[in-house]
Amino acid sequence: MIRAELETKKLPDAPGVYFFLGAKKEILYIGKATSLRNRVRSYFAKDLREKRSELIEQMVERAKTVEVTETDSTLEALILETNLIRTHKPHYNTRSKDDKSYNHLIITNEAWPRVLVVRGKDLTERFTEKEIKYHFGPFPSGQLFREALKIVRKLFKYYDTDKPLGSERSKVVKGRIDFNRQIGLYPEHGDKAAYQKTIRHLRLFFEGKKRLLIKELEKDMMAAAKQEAFEEAARIKKKIFALEHIQDVALIQDDRKIYRDDRTVRIEAYDIAHLGGSDMVGVMTVVEGEEPKKSEYRKFKIQSLTGSNDPAALKEVLTRRLNHPEWPFPQIIVVDGAAAQKNAAEHVLRRLGLVIPVVAVTKDERHKPIRVVASQKLREQYENQILLANAEAHRFAITYHRQKRSQRQLR
Repeated sequence: MIRAELETKKLPDAPGVYFFLGAKKEILYIGKATSLRNRVRSYFAKDLREKRSELIEQMVERAKTVEVTETDSTLEALILETNLIRTHKPHYNTRSKDDKSYNHLIITNEAWPRVLVVRGKDLTERFTEKEIKYHFGPFPSGQLFREALKIVRKLFKYYDTDKPLGSERSKVVKGRIDFNRQIGLYPEHGDKAAYQKTIRHLRLFFEGKKRLLIKELEKDMMAAAKQEAFEEAARIKKKIFALEHIQDVALIQDDRKIYRDDRTVRIEAYDIAHLGGSDMVGVMTVVEGEEPKKSEYRKFKIQSLTGSNDPAALKEVLTRRLNHPEWPFPQIIVVDGAAAQKNAAEHVLRRLGLVIPVVAVTKDERHKPIRVVASQKLREQYENQILLANAEAHRFAITYHRQKRSQRQLR
């Protein structure tokens, strides 16, 4: 494949799966990407052999063109890549890896199916064909796969016990299952029909049929609303919203670490401003690629409070912002304050079923940053952008508050 041809080919800066094709349009290699444009370009670097392998260098030399398929998220790119490799078995995918060490996801054929992660080498030793109802994989990247499961588990509660459910013989094992129910890892009730529906939804998701899954959930939501089961309808609505806006920053970060993607990360910062609880306002600022995106800044007049309560005001602002799915979603959220503000933001995200890291910036008495409360990885990669977004939020909030106060005094 000639590099000049690649440069004229418009590839999207979006998650998805890419295909290197040979002279007869045969699939040579399939991969996933956080940014299709950046990932495909990386295959034409001078040090490809050192970064990847001699085999991959040979594959690129044979390739005549590249095709891509976009996905809504990196998580869905991971699932699509796995399904396509299993279907097509491309020459360079199968030659470059030893899939006996890969992870597989299986759903057992039991009254209460379990969802288990099994190594390829253990698959046939632990289970017979009749004991496996559904089988997905192999998943080449174990770390990314486990990060993906953390996201999936927030959407679907399932059992992953060592033994079939109901075969527990000790109080310790039963107590562990009850504890996992209480903390939200396992289903809360013993409704077998509801659990079978969850298993079906999991199957659809790992088959890459998210659109069909959402349609089924929408039908369930309408049925619940007709029966005036409004809490159930609201719960399903949140799940649909989460599926439509899967945020997987953990996958993006790991992807960047492994492949050195230069995809920009959207950071949204929030701040609250008031004077003793009066004229309370909130703002959102946006930083991408170390640059403020002022056209996407947003103002919020606090509606639910009459007194001073910054964490509660932050909850209102973040809830109202997340009710705008037409706005691009952030990969990092920054709040001004300490534990109370961070906890308030994380509470809103949990309620909506969203997985987005929240970073807090604590200040001294002169409102100068003294600490960024975040993981070491986020601080190392994005501390400058986080502090910029936070400073912009503080400036924007103060300006908006003064405007509101001046308007009230004029009236």
